[in-house]
Order: sequence, then C-alpha cells, then structure tokens
Amino acid sequence: MEDNTNLIESLLERAREYGKTSYELVRLKVVDRTSDSISSFVPNTVVYLVLGSVLLFFNLGMAFWLGKITGEFFYGFFIVAGFYALIAFILYFFMRKWLKRVVYDYIIKQLLK
Repeated sequence: MEDNTNLIESLLERAREYGKTSYELVRLKVVDRTSDSISSFVPNTVVYLVLGSVLLFFNLGMAFWLGKITGEFFYGFFIVAGFYALIAFILYFFMRKWLKRVVYDYIIKQLLK
C-alpha cells in the first residue's frame, strides 16, 4: 500500500514540475514575441516617420509647382488633393478586400512565427 502512495506522490510531483515548466515555457514565449514585436515596431516607426516627412514635402512642392503652372497656388493643392481622393476611391472600392487579406495574413504569420 505504501508503494502505491509513493507512486502517486511521485506522479503528483512530476505533474507539478511539468505544470511549472509548461507555465515557464509559455511565459518565455510571450516575452519573446513581445520583445520581437516591439523591437521591430520601433525601427519601422522611424522609417515610416521619415518616409511620411519626405512625402509631405514632396506633396507640398508638387502643389506649389502645380499652383505656379496654373496661376493660382490653391489650384495646385486642389489637384494634389483630387489625386489622393482618386487613389483612396480606387483602394476603397477595388482593393479593400485584397489589402485586408494581406494585412490579415501578415499578422497571423507574425503571431505564429
């Protein structure tokens, strides 16, 4: 009878150790994914900010140049705004599902990596 008690205690001790090890593994995986996400987020944010600044000044230059050509500066800004409205229209009505699928697949790939 005491032999069965020792086996059960041994089994419970191993189950407890397995649970602790599994918990530690999950915790380490969460830390790894979080640090990977944050470490890739920061450089990407810097690149997007620089790219956004470049596009901003390019668009301002284009709007002023088109305004100079048309004779009124605000016409240049209307032309640039119309161009972006056309791109937004095309993206929304024709490429929305495709863009959603690409972003969805990217997020799933990053989470399962």
